[in-house]
Amino acid sequence: MNKSDLTEIQKNNLIDAAYSARKFAYAPYSKYTVGAALLAKNGSIFTGCNIENAAYTPTNCAERTAFFKAVSEGIREFDAIAIVGGPDDVEEPTAGTPCGVCRQVMMEFCDPQEFLIVLPDQVMTLKEILPLGFGPAHLNIRE
Repeated sequence: MNKSDLTEIQKNNLIDAAYSARKFAYAPYSKYTVGAALLAKNGSIFTGCNIENAAYTPTNCAERTAFFKAVSEGIREFDAIAIVGGPDDVEEPTAGTPCGVCRQVMMEFCDPQEFLIVLPDQVMTLKEILPLGFGPAHLNIRE
């Protein structure tokens, strides 16, 4: 999907779904809540929120929650993801960009030239936020 292919209605629907998902975030330690809405190529939307853990390492980001929900249901082709997040006392935060681990998960399932990251104030490709990404194509072995 190109940036110009994403309609304003689609963008707004994804952002709204991400805000709705953010309400379910479990972030008692950081107080930084995030929601994500992942648009599959088949038109389905999978949402996710961040889920923290007292041991910190088992914490899962909103983006990965959405991806793992989709993949666990057999969906592996995606067009875009909307992300909203910020301090839990801010009703409509601007946004934070995906962490490195989430970018790597996106790289596993998405074409970096085509997959869109939708924030409330901008849209960018995975390639723009992960210019030298490592993905499945790098593991193809030539004989």
